[in-house]
Amino acid sequence: MSNSTKNTQELLKKVRKIEIKSKGLSNQIFSGEYHSAFKGRGMAFSEVREYQLGDEIRSIDWNVTARFNSPFVKVFEEEREMTVMLLVDMSASKGFGTKKQLKQDLVTELCAVLAFSAIQNNDKVGVIFFSDQVEKFIPPKKGKSHILMIIRELINFTPEHKGTDIKEALRYFTLAIKRRCTAFLISDFLSKGFEDELKIANRKHDLIALQIYDERETEMPNVGLVQFEDAETGQVRWFDTSKEKNRISYKANGLKKHGAIKEALRRSGVDHTRLGTHESYIQPLMTLFKRRGSR
Repeated sequence: MSNSTKNTQELLKKVRKIEIKSKGLSNQIFSGEYHSAFKGRGMAFSEVREYQLGDEIRSIDWNVTARFNSPFVKVFEEEREMTVMLLVDMSASKGFGTKKQLKQDLVTELCAVLAFSAIQNNDKVGVIFFSDQVEKFIPPKKGKSHILMIIRELINFTPEHKGTDIKEALRYFTLAIKRRCTAFLISDFLSKGFEDELKIANRKHDLIALQIYDERETEMPNVGLVQFEDAETGQVRWFDTSKEKNRISYKANGLKKHGAIKEALRRSGVDHTRLGTHESYIQPLMTLFKRRGSR
């Protein structure tokens, strides 16, 4: 068997594994929450249709239901077709992860779950991969084969650049997508000066920020002398974790960075949540969806 055939088979196995898990999660857990978080309130009423599993009780049209003796729900104009964009940070820092998984693995799974939730709601899904420039744009489409292609790209895509520039990604997104859409910006946000672009993008679209982080960004155990390499700049330095003052300084610096990111997202008015590589993303994502759905 040639290496390329073997690699293709390995890739397809990975795609299948992610498809089974993410499709299951979006069916069992996220579908109803996604629907209520991103659909059907304050929109122009369009028509009624028969009730489907996962529809909200509050969307039932009781008059039509009584007339036909079976449940019907109100459909709103934007509910028929919505575009969901995934803005995915592919910079070198995505390869960091010290507990359960790498940031990259978490991002892939997260994107797959969001994509399957979207197509179950008859939405189009598109992707922008970015580093310190836009690396790839996958235009929004519907359908399972499109989602599987996105998952393949998430697993297999190698960016040309290592850095991160969220500003550039948001500028491109705002220009490329003309009609209002829902967008998930998925990044560790280890980038500077993106606040204005966040505000602009959020005025035109419905933007949600998902911050991926690893515990080791703020907590360093006593493991002696450690060599650090910055994945984005290639800069190498040694760090003595046996000294308590070094560990305290490392933690303070990490907390300061995370605090600045949290404050920038808060000021921009963008809905956001943090997702750690050491924990399940299900609860934080459900909490975010429920918070939006209850507004």
